[in-house]
Amino acid sequence: MANTDPFSASVIPFEVPEQMRAFAEKGVSQARDSYAKFKDAAETHNGTIEAVFTTVSKGASEYSAKLMEIMKANTTASLDFAQELFSVKSPTEAMELWTSHAKKQFETFTAQTKQLAELSQKVAAETAEPIKASASKLFKPAA
Repeated sequence: MANTDPFSASVIPFEVPEQMRAFAEKGVSQARDSYAKFKDAAETHNGTIEAVFTTVSKGASEYSAKLMEIMKANTTASLDFAQELFSVKSPTEAMELWTSHAKKQFETFTAQTKQLAELSQKVAAETAEPIKASASKLFKPAA
């Protein structure tokens, strides 16, 4: 009786040609190399992302502290103004006090806005630094 097992080597002789084997091995080798490069890039970028978030967090804390400082200064100035306003004797004196206070507050507001803008620029520059460093490693300039 004949062997009818379809998986038997005697029924279907099957051998992988050497060229196919070499092609498959080359594909596996390339896949391993690509995975290793991808893994290295991912680990590098994770470090970059952590550095960015750390910098942003520090910058946000500095910005919040500056806002609190500004709010305290503005509140103190307003309370001082109110106290001085209660001690005026005439409408003319009140108007002079009001004008003086408004001028000081405008100058203070301008200075505070400048401080916040400078702090924002500083935080943005510090945040971009890890990204620039990572990009310069990843994309080396052509020689």
